[in-house]
Amino acid sequence: MKYDETIDKLIEVVGGEDNIRNFEHCATRLRIILKDDSKLNKDKVDEVPESKGYFFNTGQHQFIFGTGKVNAVYSEMEQRLGDKSSENSSGGFKDDVYQNLSPLQKVVRTLADILVPLIPVLVTTGLLMGIRGFILELGVEMSPDWLTMFQMLTDTAFAFLPVLIAFSATRKFGGNPILGIVVGLMLVAPQLPNAYAVAGGEAEPLTLLGIDIIGYQGSVIPAILAGWMISRLERLFRSFVPQMMDLIVTPFLTITITIAVMLFLLGPIVQIAESGVINSIIYLIEAPFGIGYIIYAGFQQVITITGLHHSISIIEISLLNDGGTNVLNTLGTASMAGQFGAAVSAALLMSSKLKRSNALSASASTLFGITEPLLFGVSLRSMRVFGSGMVGGAAGGLVTSLLGLSATGMGITFIPGLLLYTNSMSSILQYLLVIAVSFAVGFVLVKVQSRPVQAELNAK
Repeated sequence: MKYDETIDKLIEVVGGEDNIRNFEHCATRLRIILKDDSKLNKDKVDEVPESKGYFFNTGQHQFIFGTGKVNAVYSEMEQRLGDKSSENSSGGFKDDVYQNLSPLQKVVRTLADILVPLIPVLVTTGLLMGIRGFILELGVEMSPDWLTMFQMLTDTAFAFLPVLIAFSATRKFGGNPILGIVVGLMLVAPQLPNAYAVAGGEAEPLTLLGIDIIGYQGSVIPAILAGWMISRLERLFRSFVPQMMDLIVTPFLTITITIAVMLFLLGPIVQIAESGVINSIIYLIEAPFGIGYIIYAGFQQVITITGLHHSISIIEISLLNDGGTNVLNTLGTASMAGQFGAAVSAALLMSSKLKRSNALSASASTLFGITEPLLFGVSLRSMRVFGSGMVGGAAGGLVTSLLGLSATGMGITFIPGLLLYTNSMSSILQYLLVIAVSFAVGFVLVKVQSRPVQAELNAK
């Protein structure tokens, strides 16, 4: 065979055929998972013929052969080893990769597996939502019928986001996805007070057994927990419920227990968390020397990930009522711009054209103030990227503090947010400067870490 010498050396370097648990290839690299990583001969990894380089990431020993050549090397290696790798493996290649991940990497990978399939829907809806907000802020009037139609296009996916997430999470954790859909629908049922309406003071929560109950609109983590509970409870009940009763008893108990826990146990916990978020933000923005601005702008997107961001509107309304300005809008935009810069920089490091295109598409809706596609599709795939975005946001928070800049309204950010700074040309230029600094810092920090970031992103 053409690559006999390459494969002989490769097997020698990784510690022999018996040390290979599993192997696979991507567009340019041969990825190998070993039973014992200590048997790898690190001094000879660069001596493999035809290999252009080696690196180790997420439990995989990756040898770079280049497009086309890697397919031929993999094919000949598969012929050489036959079924030995599958005999040594505990499952598929992805299962073996997962076993080699650190706890943090496992969490990130699980989140990605749940949320990435939702990105196309969130990107489309986010762009439409941004366009609608921009049009309305320009003063364009729509008839009630057209406004209703536009709201249907823009609000549906985000209004029912917990449904999509619960479905995806239940499927990921091995449960019945239909049960995930039903529980997700219950979490945002119209009979429950809308979370955003309650946060804005437009509605009151239901009170049952002394517990305030509201819907889970915009929630991410609770919906993932619901999917996890469904899959665990379903397996538990199936282990002892007689088969003839399974069709009725298992889904009944699974749905009932899950929704009860979500509303009566997790609900109060979320409300306590929201109260803590609100009080913490109030203390932060009042901190001296702009420290609070820096911290808030750095961590604002973390709040978005948890789904607690809808509670921030309470503070924004209070700020506007008290002083007529809203600095949280400026700081929120800085946080978005930092993540945007980091995500764009990360996308440009991706070797796959498809991955790069998808990452840039997921990032595009940030221009209209919608960051969920960017966060779940790009930033959270690498904590280096997400961390760089946080530092970028913090830098924008510092600039905001130095300039004393704040918005005259709420509800729109980034490009549409320009309309909240039209009181003077100086305010517009300062707003653009905050965005530029945040973007640049996030972009450059990822660029500085290009090697490890590229390894992480291209390995997934």
